[in-house]
Amino acid sequence: MLDLRFVRERPDVVARALALKHVEADLPRLLALDAKRREVLAAVEERKAERNRASERVSVLRREIASLEKALAEATGTAAFAARERIQACEDEIAGLISTTRSLGSTIDEQESLLREIDAELASLLLTLPNVPHASVPEGADENDNVVVRSWGTPPSFDFQPKAHWDLGPALDILDFERASKIAGSRFVVNKGAGALLERALINFMLDLHTRRHGYREIFPPFMVNSATMTGTGQLPKFKDDMFHVENTDYWLIPTAEVPVTNLYRDEILAPGSLPVYHCAYSACFRAESGAAGKDTRGMIRVHQFNKVELVKFVPPETSYDELESLVHDAEEVLQLLNLPYRVVLLCTGDMSFASAKTYDLEVWLPGQNRYREISSCSNFEDFQARRANIRFRREPKSKPEFVHTLNGSGLAVGRTAAAIIENYQQADGSVVVPEVLRPYMGGMAYITPGA
Repeated sequence: MLDLRFVRERPDVVARALALKHVEADLPRLLALDAKRREVLAAVEERKAERNRASERVSVLRREIASLEKALAEATGTAAFAARERIQACEDEIAGLISTTRSLGSTIDEQESLLREIDAELASLLLTLPNVPHASVPEGADENDNVVVRSWGTPPSFDFQPKAHWDLGPALDILDFERASKIAGSRFVVNKGAGALLERALINFMLDLHTRRHGYREIFPPFMVNSATMTGTGQLPKFKDDMFHVENTDYWLIPTAEVPVTNLYRDEILAPGSLPVYHCAYSACFRAESGAAGKDTRGMIRVHQFNKVELVKFVPPETSYDELESLVHDAEEVLQLLNLPYRVVLLCTGDMSFASAKTYDLEVWLPGQNRYREISSCSNFEDFQARRANIRFRREPKSKPEFVHTLNGSGLAVGRTAAAIIENYQQADGSVVVPEVLRPYMGGMAYITPGA
């Protein structure tokens, strides 16, 4: 979420972000509401001050009456008459002031009710504004305008026509799309035998790498979260149709471990010296893919349920872009150790996510499809998610709390990594070589053969 003051003071920047990210939001309505809110708030504050002045005057008059009544007990004649006259005048003024304070109170109640309505609509409109792209992000309309930053590895050459994983997997009896469709529907897969072992091996390999070498602390989060959690990381309200909701509950199936892990610290102030915080987490991920009709209907590229190891960082603002580069390298090392060719792509403004300020995608080479495909997305959200989830930190014990910067990235998407291994390590006889780094996780298995 953007800071309301920033939106008020830099509406041109916000309007440009809306255009660059192809997001529709009623910015004029938001600005008008903000102006109305400040006008009503000023009126409320003035009326409260007026009520306070009246109340203070009533207190003064009541003290005066008490003093006069005490004097009246000993007064006679003209002095007594004057005292009684003054007491009556004080009581008349008090009655008028009390009537005024009641009227002011009624007006204040009405205006505060209006303020609550304005605040609710303002909060709702603020949630529709995307993050502002960082200055280093290239402008562009879509994925065709992304920039390749670097490449690693050489795509393998074959003396036969390489196959896609959706052909190799069923032939090896390690991937079963037909039975998955029978028991669940389209866009699901059943991993069998060595295919299931490969999936599990990749999860453990990635978690071990990130915890033992990269310094992340492992988290095993719930796979269902509430609406406040989904709102905190930006999935709600904008992407409601892309998520799976559990009917008659406030539970949502998570689209990524980013959601529960980032919200671990929602509504908290992290203590001085606690940053940076690095977490990694395995989770199943669930996505409705409502906007992907007709796309990637074969294989494991775009499915409703998949496994992923996620990397999440909480850092001070001044280091967040160095932390983004480090995050990308942590994800890259998984591919390097698996010896899978890939490239790093800087996303343009039109291809970035709603919440991101800057994003790099890692794209792995898939020879069966003769193209690079996304296998990790690493983003810096700056304080966008932290504002929504109210995650702050202190630099010193008594210093003013500041919003953290949050980052996350796939380290990696497990199913796509398995697909990349199957395609890049395929042999002429249809078998698949197991990358050396994975063999200890697969009981020493060096080849995946039919029925393995």
